[in-house]
Amino acid sequence: MPRSTNEAFTTLRFIEAVTLRSFLQPDASWLDEPGSRRVWQTAMVTVIGLAFYGFTVGWWRSPLMAGYVAVKMPLLVALTLGCNGLLNGLLALLLGTGLGIRQSFLALLMATAVSALILGSLAPVTFFLAWNAPVPGTPEADTAYAAYQVIHTFLIGFAGVVANSHLYRLLAARAPTRAAARATLIAWLAGNGFLGAQFSWVLRPFFGLPGMEVEFLRPQPLKGNFYETIWGSLVHIAGDGFTAGIWLTLAIIVIGVPVFSAFRTQPSN
Repeated sequence: MPRSTNEAFTTLRFIEAVTLRSFLQPDASWLDEPGSRRVWQTAMVTVIGLAFYGFTVGWWRSPLMAGYVAVKMPLLVALTLGCNGLLNGLLALLLGTGLGIRQSFLALLMATAVSALILGSLAPVTFFLAWNAPVPGTPEADTAYAAYQVIHTFLIGFAGVVANSHLYRLLAARAPTRAAARATLIAWLAGNGFLGAQFSWVLRPFFGLPGMEVEFLRPQPLKGNFYETIWGSLVHIAGDGFTAGIWLTLAIIVIGVPVFSAFRTQPSN
């Protein structure tokens, strides 16, 4: 390899490593200059990572479904952050973090980029998982579909936990107090989670049921909502609404206690 080509390749690898490190180890100083170039750079990392991962999510059902989900996953994030952008900025100001609307948007986008990088790096693994799973139409398809959902839910949840821990570090580094950082993160998670869950309902399907036709959106996508469906499933499994309510309360406690315990730890700036 010629020396000039080798030097160019080494420089490219160095730039790539520095760029990835800047997302995986986010620097709060980024929020001081939330310019368009930085926002677009972060957005492109997010779109590419989620598109690669989304492609593998839909591949089990069909290549067409893979293409649909590769579009839907970045679209879901764009709709959620775009529609909640003003609200997130106002919450950050009201709760005393000192972040403006553009800074809040960039902070959330940086956290999303972290989860996108994690999921995108797992795309080769999840692709081969889909490639080797029993195909739709076989007797094992229903079991494979259930396992497929559980695995991807776990992976997305893991990426979300890591991303939000990074987001908390960013907030703690900029907010005057840990209480302000915690309150802002909880408010952002509540608002974005509520809206994101409903957008995921509208944009369904993501996995594609084995016995249903492949399509970009279900008929009447605005009919019903995510929370009604989850509650109905809980009641069906538990047998009655009271038992389902107990299960839901226990689940919130199990998830919430570790999260609030983690927030009590002083992050390193």
